[in-house]
Amino acid sequence: MPYMHPARLLRMRPFIFFTILLLIKSALAYFVIFDGGLSWTILVTEIPFFWLLFCLIELFASKRKLGLYLGANLFVTAIIFAVIMYYKYYGVIVTYHALEQVNQVTAVKNSVFSLLDPYYLFIFLDVIVIGFVLFRKQMGLNWKSSSRTKANRKLVSVLLVFSLVLCFFSIYPNRASMNEIVKAEDMGILNYELYTLFKKKNDADLVHADEITQESIDSIKNITVPAEPQYWKAAAGKNVIILQLEAFQNFLIGLKIDGQEVTPNMNKLARENFYFSHFFQQVGQGNTSDAEFVVNTSFYIPPQGAATQVYADKVLPSLPRLLGKEGYDTATFHTNVVEFWNRSGLYKALGFDRYYDQDFFGTDDTVFFGPTDEVLYAKTAEELDRMNKAGAPFYAQVISMTAHHPFSIPERKYKMTLPERYEGTFVGDYIRSQNYADYAIGLFIDDLKKRGIWDNSLLVVYGDHLGLPIYSLHRDDKELMEEIYGHEYGFADMINIPLVIASPGITTPREFKQTGGQVDILPTLANLTGVSVKDHILFGQDLLNQTSNLLPQRYYLPSGSLITDNTLFVPGTGFEDGSNYPIPQLGNKDSAATSDQFDRALKLLLLSDSYVSQLPDLE
Repeated sequence: MPYMHPARLLRMRPFIFFTILLLIKSALAYFVIFDGGLSWTILVTEIPFFWLLFCLIELFASKRKLGLYLGANLFVTAIIFAVIMYYKYYGVIVTYHALEQVNQVTAVKNSVFSLLDPYYLFIFLDVIVIGFVLFRKQMGLNWKSSSRTKANRKLVSVLLVFSLVLCFFSIYPNRASMNEIVKAEDMGILNYELYTLFKKKNDADLVHADEITQESIDSIKNITVPAEPQYWKAAAGKNVIILQLEAFQNFLIGLKIDGQEVTPNMNKLARENFYFSHFFQQVGQGNTSDAEFVVNTSFYIPPQGAATQVYADKVLPSLPRLLGKEGYDTATFHTNVVEFWNRSGLYKALGFDRYYDQDFFGTDDTVFFGPTDEVLYAKTAEELDRMNKAGAPFYAQVISMTAHHPFSIPERKYKMTLPERYEGTFVGDYIRSQNYADYAIGLFIDDLKKRGIWDNSLLVVYGDHLGLPIYSLHRDDKELMEEIYGHEYGFADMINIPLVIASPGITTPREFKQTGGQVDILPTLANLTGVSVKDHILFGQDLLNQTSNLLPQRYYLPSGSLITDNTLFVPGTGFEDGSNYPIPQLGNKDSAATSDQFDRALKLLLLSDSYVSQLPDLE
């Protein structure tokens, strides 16, 4: 192909020039997101969308046509870039719903930048080149002049209709696909964005609240409630402390790197108490705040958006309200500002007596966007001591934060030396930050013991969500994870978090291997504390008295994904073309989800969505 000077290239008709340009950018997104990489289907899914925009410009713009082309190019480029970046963390295709998150982005800008592979910036290279051309007056005038050439309106009109038809036939037949990644690939990324924009929520599909009973939920989950449950009221009257660990995955428990224990304090807790090793996250767009919602309500996250943004205007039946009725003083502790993820709204909806945020913890010894875990635990222990001496039992939820993505804690917080192969890697940074988090946990437990709080408390510790998304890992990180696991790092590994329940005189060294999720924490605690839940709808189950489970998943995995006792299932367009990912630790490589489990998991999500959306509004 003969060399073409950039100036000659830019003098191409804008319609052709920007079609080629956006096609190249779309191809980059396909390589990043879809397993099959680039496909010829991109020609019939993405190009018609470009042409719709360009035909409208040709038909209705008489002046500043080039400026409109530049604007369309920048608009589509921004969408493609957002799709790539969002996928790198969440593993899903971003939609307009994520605009609700925009005010959170500046607070986590380090996390965003850490996901940015340098070659992604090539997507904006044309903006620089075009800016250079327009800056050179003569070249800019020549290009503007060539762009003013009037197109054949009949031809453009025909092309507009043709493009509209192609977009329609890319979208319409693929509407029923369960898997959003499959749907975006079949529709085309931009057509998928258009589809989600105009897709209407059908409230008629919701189940009336009067029809949602605990008996119906238990039936869907195949639960039989025992007449005399084990550990009933074993911790009655004890303080309840929930410790939610930032991005703490289960593989950290017992992990040694060249002989060094990464999390010795968590290892000791898990070794000497109740440890649930097959426990899974159930969060979505709201990440940490979603975990707070799920754990305190035993409801699933909403289908779109963070729970704090969708359900914060509701009176939520919750653990704080249940324990509050039993005379418990309830509080939640988090070192960030309470406005982040609308926690002020969430805590009011959950019915906490009060919250403690950055105003309480101050701004000393900060990492990322708040004081360190050491500050969190030291000041929280002081307040728990005051609450403990007040006479009534307390429920405290404590949210750790220092081990936050992208895990680049300052050297002053290093508590371990990593082998050379881990230095400078994402996995290495993660392990070092969680080692620090574990160090701080040890300080907290020692402080509780010194203050006489430990012996009369029930401590529940779990990870809030994953820290190492498969989609974010480079080759060296994947190799390190395979070294750690002994097999390729998979979806089930990624969302596997630990749950530990510890209380002197109650818990003993025991590993529970049944499947569990964050939705199960409330009913398990209700059994231990002897709190009645007869008027509370629960989508989780008591892990101390049930051995079989069904966990619907959302957001980090495509809609319709679920976890059974021995496999993780991800749908394709539906159940029939879905994929099973056996959970390696359970050793059954031939396990597979059934269509009945798939249908029941979807039914559970529908019932949760229906129930929570019909709860009374806060006054």
